[in-house]
Amino acid sequence: MEDGGPRIRRRVSVRKRNRGSIESLCVAPVPAELQPSEDLEDEGAAGRRRRKTGSPEPAQENDSEEDMFNGYDSFTENSFLAQVEDLEQKYTQLPEHRELVTDSATKGLCSENMENKLPVFAVSSSTDPETNQHIENQSAADGPAGPEPETNQHIENQSAADGPAPDSDLLFDVPSSQTLYFEHIQNSSNDLGDQSAKGRDGNSHKSLNEEPAFSHQELPQANDDLSEARASSETSRRKSIADHLKSAMAGNATAQTPVFSRSKHLKETLLSEEISVARKAMESPSDDLGPFYSLPSKVRDLYAQLKGIKKLYDWQHTCLTLSSVQKRKNLIYSLPTSGGKTLVAEILMLQELLCRQKDVLMILPYVAIVQEKIASLSSFGVELGFFVEEYAGSKGKFPPTKRREKRSLYIATIEKGHSLVNALIETGRISSLGLVVVDELHMIGEGSRGAILEMTLAKVLYTSTTTQIIGMSATLNNVQDLQEFLKAEYYSSQFRPVELKEYLKVNDAIYEVDSGAENGMTFSRLLNYKYSDALKKMDPDHLVALVTEVIPNYSCLVFCPSKKNCENVAEMLCKFLSKDFLNHREKEKSEVIKNLRDMGNGKVCPVLKRTVPFGVAYHHSGLTSDERKLLEEAYSTGVLCLLTCTSTLAAGVNLPARRVILRAPYVAREFLRRNQYKQMIGRAGRAGIDTVGESILLLQEKDKQQVLELVNGPLENCYSHLVEELTRGIQTLFLSLISLKIATSLGDLYQFMNGTFFGVQQKLLLKEKSLWEITVESLSYLTEKGLLRRDSCGASEEAQCCFHITKLGHASFKGAIDLAYCDILYRDLKKGLEGLVLESLLHLVYLTTPYDLAAQSEPDWMVYFRQFSQLSPAEQNVAALLGVSESFIGKKASGQAIRKKVDKNIVNRLYLSFVLYSLLKETNVWSVSEKFNMPRGHVQSLLTGAASFSSSVLHFCEELEEFWVYRALLVELTKKLTYCVKAELIPLMEVTGVLEGRAKQLYSAGYKSIMHLANANPDVLVRTIEHLSRRQAKQIVSSAKMLLHEKAQTLQEEAEELLRLPDDLPGLGASNTEKA
Repeated sequence: MEDGGPRIRRRVSVRKRNRGSIESLCVAPVPAELQPSEDLEDEGAAGRRRRKTGSPEPAQENDSEEDMFNGYDSFTENSFLAQVEDLEQKYTQLPEHRELVTDSATKGLCSENMENKLPVFAVSSSTDPETNQHIENQSAADGPAGPEPETNQHIENQSAADGPAPDSDLLFDVPSSQTLYFEHIQNSSNDLGDQSAKGRDGNSHKSLNEEPAFSHQELPQANDDLSEARASSETSRRKSIADHLKSAMAGNATAQTPVFSRSKHLKETLLSEEISVARKAMESPSDDLGPFYSLPSKVRDLYAQLKGIKKLYDWQHTCLTLSSVQKRKNLIYSLPTSGGKTLVAEILMLQELLCRQKDVLMILPYVAIVQEKIASLSSFGVELGFFVEEYAGSKGKFPPTKRREKRSLYIATIEKGHSLVNALIETGRISSLGLVVVDELHMIGEGSRGAILEMTLAKVLYTSTTTQIIGMSATLNNVQDLQEFLKAEYYSSQFRPVELKEYLKVNDAIYEVDSGAENGMTFSRLLNYKYSDALKKMDPDHLVALVTEVIPNYSCLVFCPSKKNCENVAEMLCKFLSKDFLNHREKEKSEVIKNLRDMGNGKVCPVLKRTVPFGVAYHHSGLTSDERKLLEEAYSTGVLCLLTCTSTLAAGVNLPARRVILRAPYVAREFLRRNQYKQMIGRAGRAGIDTVGESILLLQEKDKQQVLELVNGPLENCYSHLVEELTRGIQTLFLSLISLKIATSLGDLYQFMNGTFFGVQQKLLLKEKSLWEITVESLSYLTEKGLLRRDSCGASEEAQCCFHITKLGHASFKGAIDLAYCDILYRDLKKGLEGLVLESLLHLVYLTTPYDLAAQSEPDWMVYFRQFSQLSPAEQNVAALLGVSESFIGKKASGQAIRKKVDKNIVNRLYLSFVLYSLLKETNVWSVSEKFNMPRGHVQSLLTGAASFSSSVLHFCEELEEFWVYRALLVELTKKLTYCVKAELIPLMEVTGVLEGRAKQLYSAGYKSIMHLANANPDVLVRTIEHLSRRQAKQIVSSAKMLLHEKAQTLQEEAEELLRLPDDLPGLGASNTEKA
């Protein structure tokens, strides 16, 4: 605060309330209370205070029916609020300020210079006038405070120029909602002092024991002048600032309040200064990269503290210092698995978020990896001041919340990333996206998901010249095509922190892969393990010998061709393992069994019950997400030493091992591809733990030649699937381009296609038709389906002929509906309006059951008939409306011939609806799994798919007025399908990484809300929650803090937007002209 700045003393007889800024909402909230105290005071004391403030008139009545402050009239007339009102009334009488329009000074609320602009206030809790706390905001000119009286507590807040007092930890006690008014009042008082300086005397500030000074100049204190000023403004003003403050305080009184320490504020200020220096360094041509690659030194400290990374590998340093990276050119880089690719991407993301102040999108292939990355980076977001937002499954807001103060890191799956980019383009905010990072870039060549990824990147390239794209992968071959598509530089290295040795096992002999050898391999050793006749029969591949060489002291992964084979191998191994394995970390393994039983409501998989005591478990999609997460945590901490798994684990969460064994060179019945092989063996060798990693591929003599080609051959090329996947590829692309007005004419659409990955590879991929012919055919299909409308034009003007999207087309685009099903969905919803059954959820559940899953399912007809016969009359009405009768199901169950024709897709979809409906009623995956004879993992996958499709149907209905009735119904249903748990667990499951089992543990331990988790002590969590590591506890706390901070910031920005003066306010321009 500058010399001569305002000094405000509050002497209020209320209970002290500590208030912090909204940014610190995620830190230790303290209940805020207001307790009436004037009952304890005599009227004489109140009168004395009235005389001191020069405000003889009684305070106005509160307009509300109930006085929220229980008659706190003295609160208004005897303290700071009276002075505020006096100043306000006097100020509004000045001619030059009568029509002044003020704007809420919200933008500076989160500014690092806050203390330089605003005084800091605290409210005392004393009830005796003689012992009231006196809280002063002392300007630098006043000098140090005098001796502190025994009956008064003096709290000084020196200006920023003086710096904080040693060992001080002053609190920001003013609620953020009141800060707006205080800043406005200070600015107003400064203006008042400037305008009326000539008409004032040179009276100096009075002492603190007299009247508090409020502006640079002493305000006139004559009671009659004040009375006249107040009387003249009573009729023209409905509400005073005092009323506003009382209203704000009423809300604050019921809110939990954080404590925001001065030391934390100073740390944030220091970080802000470092970021400012780093930004200037990045903009300069100098080669000086600052403390940590143009980032504040705090980033380096966080990597050392949270991830144990103290120094980068040489290749990482080289990559980050490439001139193309410094110039923000697009980049593709490729390294072996476990080479440290992600760290480079994270540093580039932090540069964009902190230094360039742009949002970042990171695209990952699977939900589990998204959640793992969210948990990993939330701590960085909390410490460095940016948001980490999850876009996976049914999570994510479209369009994303627009932030004024802070940037966002969006971590998304491929599908959600595409929807996010569409939303940013539609709202004109794509330029706010500074960087797009794609992990596993080779997936651009894998089916419909690859087509969606290609569409996303093509749109970013076409609509934003300022957005940088970074792609990384361990398995890239035809990089030139990708470089041409992305207009990117390329960097590669063969570095691997832990040496990987590849072996092949044929019969009893083990060979090392050697590309320099004549036949591609060299003999290594013979297996030396005594096998009984029974063991030879049960384990002809010698798996027991191979795994016992490393477990239990080291970890091992065994990749199997199928899910059933995973379970069989796990059980077989445990039959022949020594009983000594049971003693290894026995107590912790029993806790794993107990937690599995709790997740299954008393039931546990019989296979896991037999294998976990030996430290062995299987891992595949047949397990629930809770079970998989628990087993992954147990494996990561060494409680489990061996997992038998399918190939999906190789592309999923990071679970490295000392030895990786490939049970066979097959995935299901298909021969292993080079890319899949590389991903699997890439799990071998744990950086910082192992000095070497080993992979062993078991093979038969008949597969030997094919395996040698596999291990020594090149990686497969990746090719575009944009045209191959018609309804989820090129047709979806054209619909979105026209809807977003990126390209609307035939010529523009053809030009866009030439810039895609498919356009780069069209000479390789197109044999019979040209790209122009495919473009024309796709547009014709969309027009015939009623999704597009074409302008009439002649043959000579065909290239300029424009297309317009219909209502159905726009709804399909907004809902991200597969175009193969959009007309069927419209017909089903339309038919549902004729007789929507709302006595149960079954009808709505049927309408949100995914079409593609129904086409893949085959009902168990006996189970189907049993469930059908138990339907209530209302539920039977649903089946009748759909044309499915009990007699039809009964004949199918008994194997009788059926003459009546029934739509197979409707029958299958209704069966899946029964599964979902039972799940919503019971919220127990285990019981539903047994009832329908389905793997519990498949039941949960069905639930996840239904939640996502329900969200899509909701967006579809929002665009079509005729379906207004579905909107409110589907909002609630989507929420039920997303969580499918008891209502009290939903808030905890909003936190990334907290699934149902963990939510139950937390709730039982007393953590019942996000606020509880955000303020939890990780050490206490570890002691309280079974089988929770300290790293996981810290990630849960950080994720909860991030989520809470995000919610608070959103609410604050919404409030600021409501208080902001409209730019198009009538008369505003005239008022500004008059003032000028």
